Amino acid sequence: MSTPVDREEYGPEARPLPFERGTDGPRVVLVGVDGTRTSLRAGSYAAGLARRQGAGLVVVFVSSPAAYAGLMTGVVAGAVQQTHDELAAELRQDCRRGAEELGLPVTFLCRRGDAYTELCKAADESRADLVVVGSSEQAGHRLVGSVATRLVRAGRWPVIVVP
Repeated sequence: MSTPVDREEYGPEARPLPFERGTDGPRVVLVGVDGTRTSLRAGSYAAGLARRQGAGLVVVFVSSPAAYAGLMTGVVAGAVQQTHDELAAELRQDCRRGAEELGLPVTFLCRRGDAYTELCKAADESRADLVVVGSSEQAGHRLVGSVATRLVRAGRWPVIVVP
């Protein structure tokens, strides 16, 4: 279950254009970031693409609680939450700085829950024309499937997976 969305907007105001899928280029590029090397590369790629296309950029950070979160003591759970909050603050600051440097309209969304589910919701809500994510660096995802693989299989948006 997800919590309310933390939403901030940076940079110039986005051009209000009517929604039309299949135009000459994306008008809204959504990127999922989680602080990993590949997600940060995906964020840079998406920002460059959005700037070149004159599109808005939606950056989504999903804090996914660990499967064992229910077993954590209050102190440990608090430390985990603090780590997630600090990462969200760093990503938020990077988005603000990038929006100013590139003159790019950026919306930063901070959500909590399952990464795949929250990215799908955010893509639908923002009417994303394109979803960009980093490839998973976890070996187990080759067997079970990563968020990127699940997004591609959903077939609802073009998906770019950045290595």
